[in-house]
Amino acid sequence: MSGSQAATPWMKRSANPKLDRVMVTPEGVPLNVTIAPAGARVGALLLDLVMIQLISMFIALLCIVLAIPFLDGETDFQNLDGPLGLIAVFYLIASFLLLNGYFIFFELGYKSATWGKRAVGIRVASRDGSRLTAEAVIARNIVRSVELFLPLTFLDSVEAGGSLVDLTAWAGLLWLLMFMLFPLFNKDRLRGGDVIAGTWVIQDVKKNLGDIVAPSALAPEGAAPAASYQFSDEDLSVYGEYELQTLENVLRGDQEEALEKVAAAICQKIGWEPGSGDERIFLEAYYTALRARLERSMRFGRRRKDKFSAEEQAGG
Repeated sequence: MSGSQAATPWMKRSANPKLDRVMVTPEGVPLNVTIAPAGARVGALLLDLVMIQLISMFIALLCIVLAIPFLDGETDFQNLDGPLGLIAVFYLIASFLLLNGYFIFFELGYKSATWGKRAVGIRVASRDGSRLTAEAVIARNIVRSVELFLPLTFLDSVEAGGSLVDLTAWAGLLWLLMFMLFPLFNKDRLRGGDVIAGTWVIQDVKKNLGDIVAPSALAPEGAAPAASYQFSDEDLSVYGEYELQTLENVLRGDQEEALEKVAAAICQKIGWEPGSGDERIFLEAYYTALRARLERSMRFGRRRKDKFSAEEQAGG
């Protein structure tokens, strides 16, 4: 252990300890996360399906408005051509993109969450602690079609065709229930898409920058005091709020190995030579300077979410 004060105890963030996990990032930094309960995931899915239905109704209404000038008493709706044919093609393409792109579009965003997930306070994350990739998001949502939309389409089609006999009905329901109940039979509440994509859904704990407080440490004997570290704006510009929160977790954890890894990673990133024995003091100094810079930027209406993103308007 370093010569710092005793670490703040690791705090559980969930009322259900069975859902608490420690996610270790590729840099070896442990992060405390909480698996989203099944009820929250179901609620988010239902909200998203409602949103998809509302958007679909808007698209249908738009197509009807566009088609009105071209309708007459002899319109053959089974064989549309000309402008009506183009409108019909537009409707089909828009519906296809909505059904297949809604989840991918929102989960690829910075919040990694659809409207439904945001409403219930959960988001998608990579299980290995790395940044959520486009490949993972696309994979987990392609599987969603097999889990949900295909069996629903199957049931709807056989019912519309008048062939919804007992055997086909039970087959469709079994298909649907098998995938819908799958998260209840594993401790991480993973559905099939999560298993294939290496993702899980966790509770999204929102922190205001002003709420982030790292514990202070006493400088070990012979170590440089924090005030001796001076960082340029260029040194601090390489990280954003996500890295600040990660650094806070590292300081709270007070694990010597993690402190050394993170201090070495920051030194390499900003072109410093890593020292030895005063990693915690160095990290506290960097934490304080980075936090001050981010807060200063927010006062001017600029916000930087993480090292991968550029500064944007705070309200965006």
